[in-house]
Amino acid sequence: MRRVLNNQPSETQSQRENIFHTRCNISNKACSLIVDSGSWCNCCSTRMVEKLGLTTTPHPKPYQLHWLNDDGDMVVNQQVEVEPWKFDKQTHHYGLTNKITFTHKGKKFVLHPLSPRK
Repeated sequence: MRRVLNNQPSETQSQRENIFHTRCNISNKACSLIVDSGSWCNCCSTRMVEKLGLTTTPHPKPYQLHWLNDDGDMVVNQQVEVEPWKFDKQTHHYGLTNKITFTHKGKKFVLHPLSPRK
């Protein structure tokens, strides 16, 4: 199942609907990072929040996610305060190559997709 979530870039096929999979460090802990460029919802697992000891606050407008779980609706009622990065960091997702670039402290970074096994 994990392999289905990741498609390696192809020069002949658009990556518009592809899910980007890589690794990152959060609070000095290695974490899997999945970016679904087609989604309007930013989610993280409660397990990740608990393991990293992140502080949550009640969501001001709880809502349901229908598409995330086949067994029924999931209610989003907590939020984690994070630094916005999509616009503040000049972030771009290049669909053809499935790469993500961003700028941090004046330096440009390029994230390349990894296989979920890495």
